[in-house]
Amino acid sequence: MINPDAIGRTFKGAEVSITQSEIDAFCAVLGETDTSIAPPTFSIRISLDQSQNVLTSPEVGVNWERIVHGDQKFEIHQPLKAGDVVRCDSTLEGYKQMAGNEFVTARSDLYVNEKIAVTNWSTLVVRA
Repeated sequence: MINPDAIGRTFKGAEVSITQSEIDAFCAVLGETDTSIAPPTFSIRISLDQSQNVLTSPEVGVNWERIVHGDQKFEIHQPLKAGDVVRCDSTLEGYKQMAGNEFVTARSDLYVNEKIAVTNWSTLVVRA
């Protein structure tokens, strides 16, 4: 069960560097030929790692093996590109229980040079 005290908290993430090879590989999977910037959904690679670290921490208490993806949305302020150093902060914005399952909404704010570049929201379901 998710610790209800974790809802509303923001967890500051570590910085990660984006490489051109990561963007190239992501674009190849999508069939995207323009690799000058990362596709909008590229940010999930960074935010998902942060979300997993936050949600599985003892202070939150989620069993990652029980997680399924519910929903995703993105707000792009500036595109991500190779050479960017990104910090991802995650905020657990919402929580509800339904049919024995737990639903948690996590907002991930990705910063480049301390300016917000991408915000994405994930609704994750912790199966009963």
